Amino acid sequence: MRRTELISLIRKKKSFLCVGLDTDREKIPVHLRSLADPVFEFNKQIIDATLPFTVAYKPNLAFYESEGVNGWKSLEKTMDYLHQFRDSVFTIADAKRGDIGNTSERYARAFLAKTPEGLDFDAITVAPYMGKDSVKPFLKFTDKWVILLALTSNEGACDFQTQPLQNGTLLYQHVLSTSKEWGNTDNLMFVVGATKAVMLEGIREIVPDHFLLVPGVGAQGGSLKEVTKYGMTKDCGLLVNSSRAIIYASTQEDFAEKAADAAREIQVEMEKEFLQHAVI
Repeated sequence: MRRTELISLIRKKKSFLCVGLDTDREKIPVHLRSLADPVFEFNKQIIDATLPFTVAYKPNLAFYESEGVNGWKSLEKTMDYLHQFRDSVFTIADAKRGDIGNTSERYARAFLAKTPEGLDFDAITVAPYMGKDSVKPFLKFTDKWVILLALTSNEGACDFQTQPLQNGTLLYQHVLSTSKEWGNTDNLMFVVGATKAVMLEGIREIVPDHFLLVPGVGAQGGSLKEVTKYGMTKDCGLLVNSSRAIIYASTQEDFAEKAADAAREIQVEMEKEFLQHAVI
């Protein structure tokens, strides 16, 4: 999906919500567990319920890879289903890959290629630690995106990401300023955790026009208002992810209905932020 198409989709739905499909077989409602593929059926019903309020879906690969072959099949079926709504959703492989160039080429092919073997995601999350040559293979695909880890919400983020270099620059700032030259605003986004919202103002000084994927709103306690205050641009420039707060809003037979209610509630807040920041 091209940048112009993503912006148009955001404006049309008046939403920049990304729903994380962190589907845990042990948390799937009991009434689905006897089905041949409960993970896919759960995902399908979540997608159907939340599609009007959502611009992106982000399967977390760990929840599928940990299930072996069956998990991979569930992921393939989920992607095949999402491709039916290709003009209405942006898809992100939350894979956090990062390796030497020839290995990255294989990862890129697996997740981004439009081949029978590829999953044909619109974007993939990538770790920058190994540098330019480990990221470039993902940037070779037309109309696809790399979402580079910059500043995450986890407790251990301070072990490296916020450590100062000799010139006083923090490591995550150096990652942003260096890596933005590897791609452009049409194919490169950055991950910034919602719990680091006050740092978004400084991040926007480095990458004023790039899209940011912002996890941590909802169950992790991030503030949507703070994120938009410091991170929103004239084109919105944000994809805000919520996973558990939406997909596990209920563990009963009404799980899809409750997921829709949770997604709708966030979308209404987002529309208010659009109006306040004159994005619509």
